[in-house]
Parts: sequence; C-alpha cells; structure tokens
Amino acid sequence: MTGNREFFFRKLHSLLGVIPVGLFIIVHFGVNYFATYGPESYNKATHFMESLPFRYVLEIFVIFLPILFHAIYGLYIAFQAKHNTSTYSYFRNWMFRLQRWTGVFTVIFLAWHVWETRIAAALGAEVNFAMMANIVANPYILAFYLVGIVATTFHFANGLWSFFVSWGITITPRSQLISTYFTLGVFVALTFVGVRAILAFI
Repeated sequence: MTGNREFFFRKLHSLLGVIPVGLFIIVHFGVNYFATYGPESYNKATHFMESLPFRYVLEIFVIFLPILFHAIYGLYIAFQAKHNTSTYSYFRNWMFRLQRWTGVFTVIFLAWHVWETRIAAALGAEVNFAMMANIVANPYILAFYLVGIVATTFHFANGLWSFFVSWGITITPRSQLISTYFTLGVFVALTFVGVRAILAFI
C-alpha cells in the first residue's frame, strides 16, 4: 500500500513539474522578456496578466498549489536520494545529482522571489518595471537571480527528460538520446530568455 502511494506521488510530482509548473515557467519568462522592449512594454504585459478573469483562482489552483506540492515532495525526494557519483561518474548519475541540487536551490530562489514580488504586492506595492529594477540594482541580488534562473531552467529541462522516461514516452536508447538534445535545447532557450529578461532591468 505504501509502495503504491509513493508510486502515485512520484508520478504526480513528475506530471506537475511539466504541467502546469513547467508551462508557468515558460509563460512567466515570456512575460518578463517584455522588459527587453522597455518599461512600458513590461508594465503592459504584467498588467494584462493581473487583469485575467478568475486570476486568484488560477493562481491558487494552477500555480501555487501545484508548485507547493512539487516543491515539498521534491525536497523529500532530494533528501532521501542516495548519490553514487563518486563511484559511478556516469552522465545521467550527475544529472540526477544536479537535479536534486538545483531543485533545492530553486525552492529557495522561488520563495525569495515570491516574497519580494507577490507578498510585496499583497501589502500594497505595485509589481512593475521600477520594482524589478530596484531589486536587481543590488549586484548580490542580481547574481542570486542569475543563478536562480539557471537553476530553474536546468531543473525544468532535466526534469522534462525524466518525465519522458518515467511516463514511457522515451523507452529506447535512441529516443532518450534525442530527448537529451531536445531538453538541452529547451535549457539553452529558456536560460537565454530568463537571463536576457533580468538583465533588461539593469
């Protein structure tokens, strides 16, 4: 019974990491990229997202709860995992280890980002270009954001590879190799968008 429950939780954890959490990352980075076109474009994009119908319902059930479950169960997996990269330095062993490290860092980064933006907004602050520019004006915070973005994109891209395997989409070695190149492309593309967007606030 315990094994069945853990199997279900791992499947759910994997699924939520792609849908909706992964889709949220893509949309969020896309909105942030409007900063590269200037403050007015970014402010219009954020105000459009804030004016979506049923916004709070979407945020709670499509964003916050899935992220919360994925984060909490992911931390459980990370601290239960036994790494053997010192004995078997295979590529996928290192990807497994990096997945856990970046997952922990991403949780910390996300909590900080939510505190600086969503919590601040709930207390009356306006989420706009000026807010983000003020946040990343501190070089240490900027460095933290850059590392957080890379950790997030790696965790999502490598998690996407694992999702394809665990859900039986890529079974053969050839399909897994193709998936490796595909998810590498996802990592590079999302990292470019995320880093380019945050640097636009400087």
